[in-house]
Amino acid sequence: MRGLLITFEGPEGSGKTTMARWLSEFLQTKGYPVLLTREPGGTPIGEAIRGILHAHEHADMAARAEALLFCAARAQLVEQVIRPFLAKGGIVVSDRYADSTLAYQGYGRGLDLEELRRLNRFATGGLEPDLTFLLDIEVELGLARRRASGEAWTRLDALALSFHQRVREGYRAMAAADPARWVIVDASQPMEAVQAAILAHLTQRLGLLLEGHRH
Repeated sequence: MRGLLITFEGPEGSGKTTMARWLSEFLQTKGYPVLLTREPGGTPIGEAIRGILHAHEHADMAARAEALLFCAARAQLVEQVIRPFLAKGGIVVSDRYADSTLAYQGYGRGLDLEELRRLNRFATGGLEPDLTFLLDIEVELGLARRRASGEAWTRLDALALSFHQRVREGYRAMAAADPARWVIVDASQPMEAVQAAILAHLTQRLGLLLEGHRH
């Protein structure tokens, strides 16, 4: 089989990290070669950039600098990790990818979307996901989940509610514009229902043989 890139996107607290981890483990049990990664991060350079992006002491970071840092981490991840694994026929599952820059720095921060798309193409070398799951959730509920998770509250988490609402609206607009790639899943459902929706679409969209083993 050829390599596949599956990405998870969505507002804060939508369960992207949990679902990406679950899906990668599930596909491994079915015999598929799977690599789980995250943005920003996934490489030593990317993890160092992640620390800068999330730190509260950088609250005065310019929106353009923020976008460039995310794309720098992404370029390293694609070059060092994602492309080599795809070239071997593997499945890469990523907790966020290039669409996050459009949602957060474009719709959220107000930077020019076409400029960001060009920047993304440069960073990724034009590598787009085969399938993107948008875990959609009301902003207030997602942020409440995020707080309750006990995970570190980042610089971006702390931005105004209106920012997070623009991010969600941006995601929904992108998904509506490209239904061949995007699948919207109601992330406020019980976890089992979210997982069932993901598996149904994987079978339908990518033809993965989830009942049998594939080596």
